[in-house]
Amino acid sequence: MSTLIFFFLTLKLPVLLCKLVFPGCPVSWTDYVCQDGDMMISAFLPLYTYQNSQHSEGPQDTKFQQRINANNYQFAIALIFAIEEINRNTLLLPNVSLGYCIHTAGPYEEQTSFSFLFWLTGLDRLIPNYTCRREEKYIGAITGTTWEISSLIGTYLRLYNYPQLAFGTFEPNLNDPVKFPSLYQMATKESSLVLGMVSLMVYFRWNWVGLIISEDEKGVQFVSELILELERNSVCVAFMEMLPVMNVHYIVDPNIIQNRIEASTAKVIICYGDTESSVGIIFRMWEHVLPWRTWVTTSKWEVFTAMKHLFLDSFHGTLIFSQHHGEIPTFKYFVKKVSPSRYPEDIFLARLWEIYFNCPLLPASCTLVENCSYTGSLEWLPWYHFDSAMSDGSYHVYNAVYAVAHTLHKVLMQQVDMQVVKNGGRMKFPPWKLNHILKNIQFTNPSGDAVNLHPSEKLHVEYDILNFWNFPQGLGYKVKVGTFSPFYPPGQQLSLSEDKIKWSTGVRETPISVCSESCVPGFRKSFREGKAVCCFDCSLCPENEISNETGKYMEQCVKCPDDQYANTEQTHCLQKAVTFLSYENPLGITLASMALASSTLTGLILVVFVKHQNTPVVKANNRTLSYILLISLIFCFLCSLLFIGQPNTTTCILQQITFGVIFTVAVSTVLAKTITVVLAFKITMPGRRMRGLLKSGTPKCIIPICTIIQIIICGIWLGTSPPYVDTDAHSEHGQIIILCNKGSVTAFYCVLGYLWALSMGSFTVAFLARNLPDTFNEAKYLTFSMLVFCSVWVTFLPVYHSAKGKVMVAVEVFSILASSIGLLGCIFIPKCYIILMRPDKNSLKVMRDRVRLK
Repeated sequence: MSTLIFFFLTLKLPVLLCKLVFPGCPVSWTDYVCQDGDMMISAFLPLYTYQNSQHSEGPQDTKFQQRINANNYQFAIALIFAIEEINRNTLLLPNVSLGYCIHTAGPYEEQTSFSFLFWLTGLDRLIPNYTCRREEKYIGAITGTTWEISSLIGTYLRLYNYPQLAFGTFEPNLNDPVKFPSLYQMATKESSLVLGMVSLMVYFRWNWVGLIISEDEKGVQFVSELILELERNSVCVAFMEMLPVMNVHYIVDPNIIQNRIEASTAKVIICYGDTESSVGIIFRMWEHVLPWRTWVTTSKWEVFTAMKHLFLDSFHGTLIFSQHHGEIPTFKYFVKKVSPSRYPEDIFLARLWEIYFNCPLLPASCTLVENCSYTGSLEWLPWYHFDSAMSDGSYHVYNAVYAVAHTLHKVLMQQVDMQVVKNGGRMKFPPWKLNHILKNIQFTNPSGDAVNLHPSEKLHVEYDILNFWNFPQGLGYKVKVGTFSPFYPPGQQLSLSEDKIKWSTGVRETPISVCSESCVPGFRKSFREGKAVCCFDCSLCPENEISNETGKYMEQCVKCPDDQYANTEQTHCLQKAVTFLSYENPLGITLASMALASSTLTGLILVVFVKHQNTPVVKANNRTLSYILLISLIFCFLCSLLFIGQPNTTTCILQQITFGVIFTVAVSTVLAKTITVVLAFKITMPGRRMRGLLKSGTPKCIIPICTIIQIIICGIWLGTSPPYVDTDAHSEHGQIIILCNKGSVTAFYCVLGYLWALSMGSFTVAFLARNLPDTFNEAKYLTFSMLVFCSVWVTFLPVYHSAKGKVMVAVEVFSILASSIGLLGCIFIPKCYIILMRPDKNSLKVMRDRVRLK
């Protein structure tokens, strides 16, 4: 083991000695690199970034150090690559070479202003509106990546109408033609980014998402549009963290953010912010694995490329929205050749070699020592330090160089309002004259993409959806898994290849990010008071309502049509069976049997009365009225059969009319019998003149008179609102009952009321004559029969109203039978008993003996 340690230290000794002898070159905001040419393009790039110091005691005391950012240096590579490509092109700018000058731009105004004024004046002493540069060959400035950098530089350049091309994300504030008359944005407006992200949420049915947004103007605008679109698509925000703009002296405690993420049940988090924003810095400060979530972000948020190499990376499976652009295959080959040996004057490239390849810089000249510049290549760096694939920002830098080249070419070829003067072999050209062509320039770049700088034509853009894969040993790359195009109709804008997507570590299937699981069929959402609409409980659908889908649409159950009913699981509507009180039904059979048996019994009693019509019992109670009553009772029993069987218009009319008229005959007959008893008693008393009324048959006239009144009532009923066939789809589950509707309920109750009046009249008269001293006096039986009759129909009303469907019909039939049996039993059964069982009491001799005894 000691030998191995000694061998290792021996190998590292030259490097350690180099660092002791040459402590390195200090970072300065005046660092720059230039390559001469007939025309020069200036670039202000954020090559230095802040990283937290290892000696920070906490977030309140966080210290940062400036360091070259390898991924941001790709902007410089894209600039150099485009210029060299144009210089080799014999068709574009022939006999004119392009050069460049790259300066640094910091995340704060102080650094950016210092670097810009150094370029503008050409002096270490910053003198505004004064320059020591005698060459007038600078024709444009490329700035980025943040709008703060572009707006700050644009404020100075507007004084000279100097063409400025911003390659950062599209910023509406930079489109002000008064404030920035010569500023052009290479990026397209992110108007469809919000729609694309929300479409992704809807596609995977994620309705519970977290938001981590940089609290700058761009972030506030983005989150305001995002929340509106989320609400329109029923996606809820689980939590939202707005991180303040970066401050090197203070930054939010990253543990607070991590605890917020861990406490939330949201498995999907949308991140929006630049890598150099406070969002990116906080994520780089994490010392351990983040809670595994599915991150949805943009290509400008490259924070995972700055993370340390982790065996289980928390950003594995991230979905990235990247503006679609064509591939430039020669770019990666160019990256391989970039080294300090090829560009020895590039201080930024030398600093990269110092950091990643242990090549120290000489403090005096800031150049690499010995032959260090010949070792190493940027493509050797792990993905989390440098990604050789062209980023969106680099692509915009590439297009910006070509835009300037095409504009200059057009001016030179057309010779429009320009004076070209050769001075010492160099060309002088006023850059402000490029603006009138540059703002309308249109061309196709070498990758085949159309490029234009007019703001009105840069409203929408297609997005590639990339999936970030990170595996052990630093093998990380992005895979295109889908696209989003706002130019397609809704529903077809998002295209995904789910089989290519790798989710976060430990997740094998599509993650579920919902506050509440979707309700299964048969249930509906019950929202929780005070909670988001995505948080709900599932309640069983009410009776005869269904829900047959799973998802956000089942907020309410759907009621089945009247001719259908819900199954047991309440997921489908089934066709109801059509039914009625039929003879096949047990209840119908019972009632029909009772009606036939009762009518048969009544007929037998009639036969007995006719056979014994000359006996005292039959003669004493007016046998004619007895015959009428018995015949009406037979019809009363038989009319109940009209209520059984499938109803039709005829049976519906006959049911109520027959019932009303026949029962009127029966009750009026009882009334006539009662009056007959009273008159018979009165004529036996001395001085009475009632015999003529009794002999003339006056009591029998009551029957037709009362019946005619009932017929008139029924006629009015038929003339106004007669009964008709109706259906009842609600009384019995799963059945549609065919029954007769009364039509006019008022007329129906008038019929019953009239019967009630006749019954009460008969009951009153019979009750008063119940104790008259007469042989075979049936007043008591008539009183009891009317008491039973009235009791049945008084009970009928509440029971009838509470019943439904076939039961309601059965109640009416049962009341008809019960009241008829009451009349038959109370009036005629006692007489049949005497006639058949006690004939000894049915004689005149017994009658005289009783009268004599009385």
